Amino acid sequence: MKKIRKAIIPAAGLGTRFLPATKATPKEMLPVVDTPTIQYIVQEAALSGIEDIVIISGRGKRAIEDHFDKSYELEDILLKHNKTEELEQIRNISQMANIYYIRQKEAKGLGHAILCAKTFIGHEPFAVLLGDDLVYSDKPCLSQLIEAYEKYDASIVGVQKVPKDKVNLYGIIDGYPIQPKVMKVKDMVEKPDYEHAPSNTAILGRYILSPEIFDVLEKQKPGKNGEIQLTDALRSLLEIQDIYSYEFEGIRYDLGDKLGFLEANIEYALRRMDLQEDLKIYLKDIANRL
Repeated sequence: MKKIRKAIIPAAGLGTRFLPATKATPKEMLPVVDTPTIQYIVQEAALSGIEDIVIISGRGKRAIEDHFDKSYELEDILLKHNKTEELEQIRNISQMANIYYIRQKEAKGLGHAILCAKTFIGHEPFAVLLGDDLVYSDKPCLSQLIEAYEKYDASIVGVQKVPKDKVNLYGIIDGYPIQPKVMKVKDMVEKPDYEHAPSNTAILGRYILSPEIFDVLEKQKPGKNGEIQLTDALRSLLEIQDIYSYEFEGIRYDLGDKLGFLEANIEYALRRMDLQEDLKIYLKDIANRL
């Protein structure tokens, strides 16, 4: 069994749901409190033992590269002003992992974005982390999936149950349980209507995939919205390999949704010792006023 050493983070989307903020700023650089959302995703991968990360970017995403690069001028200023804590934070950003970049020249969907990294990944299993899904947990979400992969030696999709009226927003699993938190997948449906959903178990932005997915993606016909859908490719992969779902532990925030983004900012701030007391007072006060 090969170790999971590499990860793909797709970050080529236009972020249209957050316009006008994302007109000139990559959506992935919008902060949760004071940290860009993509930094949380990279941290999760690094804490899970990932050595090499490729970020699939697009036009107008240069700020992501600059963020993870070494900043000599800023470090020099912080050093001269004896701001050691801030200096350590900045240095840690550029040292978290080996980060590489590939441009997705056309917006052809998540499946196509992953296919762009075929040469980088080679013939070994790999992780995929979607930037819109932020997971707060004691053990990194990706670590949980890697443990499941090491047990079953097969592709793993990270899932959680969602309200039934939200199933049309996600890829939904059809399968049968083989252990607590683990199902063997029989089928997947991309954003089904409530009446036709096989379950309310949704795929939520974390995957361990076998390299055979690239062969499938190369042959995959465009699906919904004329894009190469990863869920469609996984259904094809099911015909030749087993796939399992793992119901990970943690609080998941949908950063692609404005309310989910606000929830993440509030709850992450409430976990901060330097912010929580003043924020609690503010929230109680504004709840009484509005």
